[in-house]
Amino acid sequence: MKIEFWSDIVCPYCGLMDHRLHQALDRLPYGDQVRVIHRSFQLHPDLPRTGVSQRELITMAGAPATTVDRVLRPIERAAEAEGLTPYHAVDRTLGPTDFAHELLAYATDQGRGSEIWTAMFRAHFGQARKLWTVEEVLGFAAEVGLDRDGAAEALRSRRYRARVAADQREAERLGARGAPFLVFDGRFAVPGAIGLDDLLAVIDKAWAESHPTPQPLPVVGAAEGMCAPDGCAVPDRAS
Repeated sequence: MKIEFWSDIVCPYCGLMDHRLHQALDRLPYGDQVRVIHRSFQLHPDLPRTGVSQRELITMAGAPATTVDRVLRPIERAAEAEGLTPYHAVDRTLGPTDFAHELLAYATDQGRGSEIWTAMFRAHFGQARKLWTVEEVLGFAAEVGLDRDGAAEALRSRRYRARVAADQREAERLGARGAPFLVFDGRFAVPGAIGLDDLLAVIDKAWAESHPTPQPLPVVGAAEGMCAPDGCAVPDRAS
């Protein structure tokens, strides 16, 4: 079974859902048979490379100042309650994530995609890390043990740019209007973040649909008798 998970590393709900996915799969007896495929969805591609603060972005978007207390602080409290701390949803800088996503695509080709996605969420939300320029992203790559020369070639050649863009087009084709956006075994989608209990229920539903329990066949006809390991018998037809 597979779960396709579209997200952006500056999306606080996405970082929270990444954490919940790990928790959910650790709890499920078949969790090791579920493959999480991370896909890219850029939320703010037009931000300056120098970045802007979260509060500046709220103003630029025309959102009310109450967004901090109404939306972002509750995300921080939820993360803390679930053991994901520190988690900076407010006091951080945001920027364009194209290079970050291209590095993540490179990491996926190195067999380390899920691990590096989680590490990047932790770097941004745990350390309020800036990951907007090639050098910032390459600094992160070195810290998580990716080959710096290979990563540098991938970013400077922009050979993953088309894949990142294709991810976003596919999400939009499936109905995504933002992130996170999760598709469970190609059967149904969940747009937005959901709690751990709901996530477990959705994964269970997808698993059950893709792994149906075999049902006994309907019985027809009247048997004259049957033999089993403990002997043979004639049906009791007295009734």
